Amino acid sequence: MSARPGFYRQELNKTVWEVPERYQNLTPVGSGAYGSVCSAYDVVLRQKVAVKKLSRPFQSLIHSRRSYRELRLLKHMKHENVIGLLDVFTPAATLEDFNELYLVTNLMGADLNNIVKFQRLSDEHVQFLIYQLLRGLKYIHSAGLIHRDLKPSNVAVNEDCELRILDFGLARQTDDEMTGYVATRWYRAPEIMLNWMHYNQNVDIWSVGCIMGELLKGKVLFPGTDYIDQLKRIMEVVGTPTPELLKKICSEHFFVSLLAVDLLKRMLVLDCDGRISASEALSHPYFSQYHDPDDEPEAQPYDQTLESKDRTLEEWKGKFVLAKPTEAVWRVLSLDLCLGLFFHRCQIIL
Repeated sequence: MSARPGFYRQELNKTVWEVPERYQNLTPVGSGAYGSVCSAYDVVLRQKVAVKKLSRPFQSLIHSRRSYRELRLLKHMKHENVIGLLDVFTPAATLEDFNELYLVTNLMGADLNNIVKFQRLSDEHVQFLIYQLLRGLKYIHSAGLIHRDLKPSNVAVNEDCELRILDFGLARQTDDEMTGYVATRWYRAPEIMLNWMHYNQNVDIWSVGCIMGELLKGKVLFPGTDYIDQLKRIMEVVGTPTPELLKKICSEHFFVSLLAVDLLKRMLVLDCDGRISASEALSHPYFSQYHDPDDEPEAQPYDQTLESKDRTLEEWKGKFVLAKPTEAVWRVLSLDLCLGLFFHRCQIIL
């Protein structure tokens, strides 16, 4: 079967990709449980982009809801330090064939996980990176959201040291009932491991503290081998005097400022209600050379009502379209007008 008009097919890592001709030079860059990502060159925007193919977006009700939520969250995010949506498309010709979904975002290059493996960062670099991370997190939290999966591999940095937060697959609103099985264990807040069902946005602050400590130390701060070992390692550090914490984070060959240690102490607090917020952390003296209240914007509240209802698989598919298609070609509507895939004269509005 040939590709749709305006599309072409390419097999990558035993997976067939069918994308618009505007996206050239597809190159695999990563994969996970919920999709695969390729870099590509957008001949329209004349820049490199990241194209994510969602893995079986309508395989089940859970997959369908997740796909819809991820698309809406990416559309909602409009911030320099948070990944946003450039484009969305599918090669399907009819609603019945609508089984694949592709998302296009900025291509960011390396993530913090790769960076910390190969180089030791100076205190100045850590300041700038963590400031951007908290700036983006303030924006996410102001929308009423919790990321829940902050870790070095979900934080991307380009060659200019510009940072963006990635992957909203586990994001939830603050009033949702939560599950404990989120986030990589090493960056997971204690209350998540203890399976508290109503934790708050400060679980993300704990994760930022773990990331910051790793950047400063050059090693994972709490590399637990299981839940019990993870909690044990946390208890060995949190709550001890500042010199002990400093000794834990620093090596004899590397200096960490006392301001950095003070900020870490405020983020790595066992009582989640006692942790510093993202907004408060931005005004900490550690970031004095970057902090600008007028350049740390907040988001519009995120409305989850459209994705919180129970629907059948076909109803979830239908949420991506406004009406039954009358033409056999999908196109992409300008994101300046609204988000969505659409058949000719048939839009998908989220």
